[in-house]
Amino acid sequence: MIALIQRVTQASVDVDGATVGRIGPGLLALVAVQPGDGEAQAQRMCERLLGYRVFADEAGKMNRSLSDTGGGLLLVSQFTLAADTHSGMRPSFTTAATPEAGLRWFERLVEIVKNRHSPVEIGRFGAHMQVSLVNDGPVTFRLES
Repeated sequence: MIALIQRVTQASVDVDGATVGRIGPGLLALVAVQPGDGEAQAQRMCERLLGYRVFADEAGKMNRSLSDTGGGLLLVSQFTLAADTHSGMRPSFTTAATPEAGLRWFERLVEIVKNRHSPVEIGRFGAHMQVSLVNDGPVTFRLES
C-alpha cells in the first residue's frame, strides 16, 4: 500500500460537481493498493497516517502527528500511484491491485482509520474526482506499508 500525504490547510474532493469530502487543517492522503496488500498493510498504513510526525511543535519542528493535532484526514483512492514508470513513455498498471482488491483494501483502511480518528473524509472509489488542496509548507511525503 502506498500513500502520498500532503499537509494541508484545507482540502476537498468533488465528483460530478458535488463535494463528497472536505477537511480543514490536516492531511490529504492519496492511496494506492498493490497486489498482495491485505490486513497487515492496511493496519500499518493506518498507524503511519495517524502517527507520522509532519506538524510543527512549539519549537517549530515537525514533531507532532495527526493524532496529536486532531486534524482532518481526507483519504482519496489513486491507483496511479502504484504505476510502474521505470521505462517507456506510458505507465504500466500491472503493479496496482485489481479494482476489486483495491476497493476491498481501501475500504478496510477507511474503516480502520475511522475507528481510531476523527474527522475522516473520503473520495469516491473509481470515480473521476477533482481534488483541491492548499498544501501547507509545502509538505509532501510518500509512505509505504
